[in-house]
Amino acid sequence: VVGQTNDGHVKLDCVHLWEVLDAYLYTARIEISVDGKIVDTYEEPFGVRSVHVADGQFFVNHKPVYFKGFGKHEDTFINGRGLNEAANLMDMNLLKEIGANSFRTSHYHYSEEMMRLADRMGILVIDEIPAVGLFQNFTASLDLTPKDMGTWTVMETKKAHEQAIQELVKRDKNHPSVVMWVVANEPASHEAGAHGYFEPLVALYKELDPQKRPVTLVNILMATPDRDEVMDLVDVICLNRYYAWYVDHGDLAKGEAGLRKELLEWQSKFPDKPILMTEYGADTLPGLHSMWDIPYTEEFQCDIYAMTHGFFDEIPNLVGEQVWN
Repeated sequence: VVGQTNDGHVKLDCVHLWEVLDAYLYTARIEISVDGKIVDTYEEPFGVRSVHVADGQFFVNHKPVYFKGFGKHEDTFINGRGLNEAANLMDMNLLKEIGANSFRTSHYHYSEEMMRLADRMGILVIDEIPAVGLFQNFTASLDLTPKDMGTWTVMETKKAHEQAIQELVKRDKNHPSVVMWVVANEPASHEAGAHGYFEPLVALYKELDPQKRPVTLVNILMATPDRDEVMDLVDVICLNRYYAWYVDHGDLAKGEAGLRKELLEWQSKFPDKPILMTEYGADTLPGLHSMWDIPYTEEFQCDIYAMTHGFFDEIPNLVGEQVWN
């Protein structure tokens, strides 16, 4: 497509769509001429695809998608938090080899190089800002009592939060791999004031994104369906859950019963919203084995995955599973 434009709009006929695991990228080439002489040129790859949520399902190019993948981190043993494009390429190839199609940028925006790689390889990205653990007096004991810590009476992060959203959308809005925005990971969304805090932030994503991609909030274990204050604001219910690990530690039967019950409650409360498991699993020591279900053994990790996967298909609106790294 060649033409002159003053508003950045170009019409493509017979579009070749960017698909999950089957990426097709166009290249936009912009030339600026002065008196018939080109004085500047810029090229930008882009893909054409649609994203929307309807009837409890997630659609890319009007086809339902099931997310398979991981919540991962960018660091490597070689470079720590430094950029390593070879390691990124290895990670993406391992994702495809294991049968995955997606990852979440937990819990910060990833490098631009990684985003471009996801574009080229057809990997879906759930794009997250570094708003993690907005939670007053949070403890690793996972206190499940109804006590309100007063998080939203003391939190002074709104302006920084808005800036993070603005910067993320400005940078990543043209990546076809980005199919969903995350407004926060595991905040105190069950406490009074959470709804008022997050409502304008979700709206800000919608305002800034020309594609109006789905927005989510990754829900913490304490924010159960009966206590949560914010999931009515988002398009997708994303859950971090560790039944039989942090809750009912080592008890697979209780873990299965607890997770099944909660997923069905979310399904009942929001029958039109997709549900995505953004974290689950168990820690494991490589090489540690037992003939019994003992935590930290390789067998227990396999059993906890088998336990969760065994009933995922019973949840009509479950649209994906991402194992925690």
